[in-house]
Amino acid sequence: MLRLYHQGVLFLQSVLLFSSTYCQSLVPNTDNCCILDERFGEYCPTTCGVSDFLTRYYSEVDTDLQYFEGLLNRILNETSTTTIMVTEMQQKGTSPPTGQQGKDITQKSRSMLDDITRYERTVIENERVIQDLQDILNSNTQKISLLKQKISILESQCQQPCKDTVQIQELTGKDCQEIANKGARTSGLYYVKPLKAKQQFLIYCEIEPSGRAWTVLQRRLDGSVDFNRNWIQYKEGFGYLSPTDTTEYWLGNEKIHLLSTQSTIPYVLRIELEDWSGHKSTADYSTFRLGSEKDNYRLTYAYFIAGDAGDAFDGFDFGDDPSDKFFTSHNGMQFSTYDKDNDRYEGNCAEQDGSGWWMNKCHAGHLNGKYYQGGTYSEADTPNGYDNGIIWATWRSRWYSMKKTTMKIIPLSRYGDDEQQFSKDTKVGSQKRGDF
Repeated sequence: MLRLYHQGVLFLQSVLLFSSTYCQSLVPNTDNCCILDERFGEYCPTTCGVSDFLTRYYSEVDTDLQYFEGLLNRILNETSTTTIMVTEMQQKGTSPPTGQQGKDITQKSRSMLDDITRYERTVIENERVIQDLQDILNSNTQKISLLKQKISILESQCQQPCKDTVQIQELTGKDCQEIANKGARTSGLYYVKPLKAKQQFLIYCEIEPSGRAWTVLQRRLDGSVDFNRNWIQYKEGFGYLSPTDTTEYWLGNEKIHLLSTQSTIPYVLRIELEDWSGHKSTADYSTFRLGSEKDNYRLTYAYFIAGDAGDAFDGFDFGDDPSDKFFTSHNGMQFSTYDKDNDRYEGNCAEQDGSGWWMNKCHAGHLNGKYYQGGTYSEADTPNGYDNGIIWATWRSRWYSMKKTTMKIIPLSRYGDDEQQFSKDTKVGSQKRGDF
């Protein structure tokens, strides 16, 4: 194309040279020219007119031709570069990669795939976390809404100042009998401070119209309190005291120790029992004392006074072994809990029977045992086949759990003959397998 351009330029230059020479000697007239286009002069076609035309427009055409020539050169150069690049790309596309180059590409591809997989897992895990957090948020929102409702209800109920509904009597003393000696005739909650106590504590006093007053140590009524407690809890006491004495509790071994050892006048312990038929019975023990914690709150008494419930603290012959009565007696036994074993058994009676008590090997009377609704239970109802109910074997079978029990003390000097009338039902324990 470039050569053709140069040939055209040479041709035009030749024509111009010839025309200018010839036209200087030729005068145009109507004989040798015809009028065709005013841009070619007066006459046409003659070389004179063409010469004038080319002479007039040559400079502009030459400039345009030079521009096109430069443009063609640029196109030619770029076309050559492009051709080289396309050739190289074709060669690379048809020839396989070299060994190391192929490995590098493969490793990069695998690395990219691993990154993509890892990112996908991260996104999925984050979506799960977000969903869990959203669920927690929704749950907390509901709880907050419920709490706000409860707060609103409580605020509406507490517009008036709250009043303490538990009435605690004003008189105090070293025990309930001393409080009654000061004139108290109402049973209820009182503060007492035994002689060796460092501070006063709350107890329930059962005061009779005659002025006799019992200090209540234990109460079982409905099974609402779990008596399977550890050593510290039995030491300090647990359950709930109420002014109407309608709750279950254990006063606490330390308190019982301070009450029962404070005076030269001994105390009488009364055991009150009620079965599921409404029959009631008692067992009274003279000179009841509970040792200190150093002696593991050892139980001692002088003798069994009376009571148609029988003397279960002296043991019971279940017929399993000649030594049954000896190894189920309780006088002189230390207190045991599941976390502090002080009994004479190879195992742990308190852990086996599910409560703290003055265990021997193991018991004939056990008022802190498991509460069984209806009274009667069997080996199949127990965790290990041993009698673990609230039992008093000299009054009811070891497989019969009492409905109600009470342990309370009174000074021996106020213990008289005008006691309440008790049931004459003296049914005793059956010949079935027990703790020993």
